[in-house]
Amino acid sequence: MEEKIIEIMRRVFADVSVDKTCSQANCKTWDSMNHLNLIVELEMEFGVSFEPEEIARMVDFVEVLRLVEQKTR
Repeated sequence: MEEKIIEIMRRVFADVSVDKTCSQANCKTWDSMNHLNLIVELEMEFGVSFEPEEIARMVDFVEVLRLVEQKTR
C-alpha cells in the first residue's frame, strides 16, 4: 500500500523524488489544487471516501497512509 500511495503522489505532484518524508512543507507542488487531485486519486484507487476533516489532516505521507489504511480495513 505504501508504494501505491507514493506512486500516486509522484504522479499527482509530478515529482519523482516523492518518498515517505513528503509533506506539504517540503513538496513544492503540493498546493491546494494538487491536494484535491491527490484525494480524488486516492478515493478512486482504494474505493474509499474521505470526510472534510480527514482531508484537512492529510498534510504528509504518514497521515495519508494512516487514513487510507484505516479506511480500507
